[in-house]
Amino acid sequence: MNINSKNIFLFFLLVFGQVVCWADENLSQYVEPRIGTAHCRWFHFAPGAMPFGMAKPAPSTNGSLGNPSGWEATGYDYRDNTIEGFPCLHEFQVGGIALMPICGKLLTMPGLPSDTIKTGYRSRFSHKKEVVEPGYYSVLLDDYQIQAELTATPRVAFQRFTFPQGREKYILFNIGNRQGESGAVKDAYVAYNQDRTIEGWVITEPEYVKKYQPGAVVPLYFSAVLDKEPLGYGAYNGNTQQKDVRESKGVGAGMYFSFASSTSEVVTAKIGLSYTSVENARLNLQREASDLNFNQAKERAQATWEDYLGRIRVETTHREDKVKFYTGLYHALLGRGLASDVNGAYPRNDGSIGQLPMKDDIPLYNIYNTDAAWGAQWNLSQLWTLVYPEYMSEYISSHLQVYKDAGWLADGLANNRYVSGVGTNLLSTIIAGAYECGIRDFDTKTAYEACLKNELEGKDRPLGAGKVNTTEFVKYGYVPHKDEGEGHHETFMFSASHTLEYSYSAWAVAQWAEQLGDKVHYDQLMNLSKGWERLYDSSCNFIRPKKADGQFIDNFDPMQVWRGFQEGNAWQYTFYVPHDVKNLVAKMGADEFNLRLDSIFTISQKKIFSGGTEVGAFAGLQTLYNQGNQPCLHISWLFNESGRPSLTQKWVRAILNEFYGTDGIHGYGYGQDEDQGQLGAWYVISSIGLFDVKGLTDKHPSFGLGAPLFDKVTIRLSDKYYSGKEFVINVLDNNQGNSYVQQYSLNGQLLHEPRISFEKLVKGGSLDIKMGKQPKDTY
Repeated sequence: MNINSKNIFLFFLLVFGQVVCWADENLSQYVEPRIGTAHCRWFHFAPGAMPFGMAKPAPSTNGSLGNPSGWEATGYDYRDNTIEGFPCLHEFQVGGIALMPICGKLLTMPGLPSDTIKTGYRSRFSHKKEVVEPGYYSVLLDDYQIQAELTATPRVAFQRFTFPQGREKYILFNIGNRQGESGAVKDAYVAYNQDRTIEGWVITEPEYVKKYQPGAVVPLYFSAVLDKEPLGYGAYNGNTQQKDVRESKGVGAGMYFSFASSTSEVVTAKIGLSYTSVENARLNLQREASDLNFNQAKERAQATWEDYLGRIRVETTHREDKVKFYTGLYHALLGRGLASDVNGAYPRNDGSIGQLPMKDDIPLYNIYNTDAAWGAQWNLSQLWTLVYPEYMSEYISSHLQVYKDAGWLADGLANNRYVSGVGTNLLSTIIAGAYECGIRDFDTKTAYEACLKNELEGKDRPLGAGKVNTTEFVKYGYVPHKDEGEGHHETFMFSASHTLEYSYSAWAVAQWAEQLGDKVHYDQLMNLSKGWERLYDSSCNFIRPKKADGQFIDNFDPMQVWRGFQEGNAWQYTFYVPHDVKNLVAKMGADEFNLRLDSIFTISQKKIFSGGTEVGAFAGLQTLYNQGNQPCLHISWLFNESGRPSLTQKWVRAILNEFYGTDGIHGYGYGQDEDQGQLGAWYVISSIGLFDVKGLTDKHPSFGLGAPLFDKVTIRLSDKYYSGKEFVINVLDNNQGNSYVQQYSLNGQLLHEPRISFEKLVKGGSLDIKMGKQPKDTY
């Protein structure tokens, strides 16, 4: 989001005006950010943030405890009953700059959630005393009777604390300690300057950075101001406190500020943030928030959320479905936040500071932190392309900037450091899909070059660029399997799943090559796109890992996880042929294909389409189907390609109704991995009945059609990218028991297959869907 500071007020007035004109209903009321926060990731819960923002203030219940591998659940757990502070940054592998208000004795260590006797400053709290909304958070800290409130502009966190009278009051700036996924702290500094600013930095070593870019670090910078001058101040490190000292250095560094005890106090902290320097954190604060108070920032944040949520309006009498929908949409807009400053400065891959191209004092695009794009072609990228194309364009430009700086596409980035996470790289599918859908205001020449390199080159490829088996894939036409090898597991263990992913992404880029008249690369990529066929074992109708000598592995168990398949098994991955489903159906036989797929869902329904009620990110790995993880997310839509669309309608609706919940534990399954909005985005697009198993990468992209949950869906289209104003889906006779589509009609014309071209959709118009009780497979 590019916002010129001179026009920020007009921007928000415009946003607010659009919201009022669009509809009177407030959509934020349907967002419940606490859904699924049992066992959730660090970036899952940041209610104070703006869409795609840098500043993401949120409460932390266990973030100081860290996580051994750098990915496990940490941050805010719905089952916890204490809060240890309010960190300002929440990204994949990035966290820090935490504040905490306290009363009474000065304590400078958080203590443990398990403490029965108070040893630290963490405070008990109750969900009943929380207010959790997009752009705003409030909680009463029971131990201190302090009300804490959070909101933000894109790069500035606001934290407001209302203290009771009669007790000593402190605000802690906890800078030098690990927060969530940030990894161990290498160094830190915080100072209280003569001009009353509080400034500093922390350098962290996230576990994934250590793995994928050894030696690299992630620095975080801040510049903060308090709206009331403290009576006193001091430095601390652990339990060591030094009154009237203006700075603290090293691991564990922090500062405290005291306020009058005789009266109640309301103190607001504005914390400007940056990934490049203290000076730029100061500039971000000045440009975005120097003239804003807390209430004004809150109003603007909430108005922005209303605008973003309001781009899709759904109508139904079932409130629970709207809560699932708008919470899913909220998560799809929350992850992958800003990493560049208002002046276009950004962190480069090599640790230096880069400068983005500018126009009228505004960066032409922004840089974003991002978890890996693994599986995003079946959720986030389709949603962003259709409804938020301006962000999709920036997301691509952000990755292309890294390519220009470092020479490789890298799908997972923390401060532009490599954090691949899955050893593969599906960015090519996202970039190619955006191009096919008409989003072309990024550097398409460089993008095509980058995608070709991503698909075809393995020499000197850094681990953080993913696709670790590209050399073998190009040589053999598949990735040969090894049961043992050297180095990280993804370099040799996931031969079959890598083959399937590489085949799909090769096909996606091949479509682009054909359009450009690049026949040489088209032919090469199309040959590689058939890699999945080289692993198809017709004797058992499974994808089966194969060794370099052309022999299938022995002792093959299609339910076995990890041997050849990343985070899944052959039952799940055999259906990972999104670009060539009809050929897969032909190999297996249509009857066998549909019978197997239908039975998989029948059996999986008993485990809520994943790992049942087990709380854990990998709970559903050793199952027939796992809605809680990326490799399976297209499978329920495959019946549209195999002649049985009624079964897509049946099972997609069942997953929407049963896998997804509306409470802290049963949210995205039971403790499943939301991965920066991927499961939420899947709910959004599936519940409105639009999904493309190819990820919109075809030369003429289209959406498969399903049975929307809602009576009416109105999609507001971008006038910058698309010619239509809005696309409306009307669902007739959408009563309980009427689960099957009887007829599709586009702008008054009957459709004879459950599919609509992307081009027609973005021209605007209406799709009328008539529902009924009986399954129907021909139209």
